[in-house]
Amino acid sequence: MKMINIGYGNMVSAERIVAVVSPEAAPIKRLVQEAKDSGRAVDATCGRKTRAVLIMDSGHVILSSLITDTVASRIDEGGEAE
Repeated sequence: MKMINIGYGNMVSAERIVAVVSPEAAPIKRLVQEAKDSGRAVDATCGRKTRAVLIMDSGHVILSSLITDTVASRIDEGGEAE
């Protein structure tokens, strides 16, 4: 299992990520709010602004303070190392 750093020492499994999206769009804001209401949201921002939203195959939504491009490049780097 390949783990990637999503900021401030927080790690997630790269194989379980379905999508990495920007939190600015209204549908994503609704998705995040629904996940918070149902207990499926994980806030890994350490109190900072949310800049990327990771959608997991389990239905969980992970909030990261790294920008989407950074998270995507870390996923790509992990895929090449195997």
